[in-house]
Amino acid sequence: MSTPQIILASTSAARRALLAGAGVDHDAVGSGVDEDAAKAAFAAEKWGPREVAEALAELKAVRVSQTRPGLVIGADQTLDFEGRLYDKAPDLAAARERLELLRGKPHRLHSAVVIARDGAPVWREVSTATLTMRDFSDAFLDAYLSEEGPKALGSVGCYRLEGPGVQLFSSLEGDYFTILGLPMMGLLDFLRRHGALGA
Repeated sequence: MSTPQIILASTSAARRALLAGAGVDHDAVGSGVDEDAAKAAFAAEKWGPREVAEALAELKAVRVSQTRPGLVIGADQTLDFEGRLYDKAPDLAAARERLELLRGKPHRLHSAVVIARDGAPVWREVSTATLTMRDFSDAFLDAYLSEEGPKALGSVGCYRLEGPGVQLFSSLEGDYFTILGLPMMGLLDFLRRHGALGA
């Protein structure tokens, strides 16, 4: 019996790096999902941030698995602040507003991963982490955004924990991989159980 091919339904450099770092050989392809249109539809249904993350992950996985054999991984992450979903900031001015909004308060990151095969979802997990920003100074915020520049726009929270963004926080509760956007433990377990990784 041949080893199932693993496909990531995303061209996210961060998620590719997580899989590669874990020794997971995979292909990566864009899902073609119009996330803005999907989010608008979910908002009309009054779905919360956690449900949106899971639904988007499933849409991506199913879309790619309809045309590619193997195990297709779809993933999505949403930022939940006081029950409201926030998307990535479009520019550094918006990133500043986002960080000022979150300063001194907790927010949650919902990271969803869905595996699809032959056009249907076969496994899913949604993991949540709670992150509390410290009450940093305006001077620190200026220096942070100057150092990070456009890199701050790569995540919904305008930070990279693997970079200087870790200095924005006073406490973190949850799995590190959840914060990075791809819950790995359950994913790796599924891939092992289905012969895609060595047992």
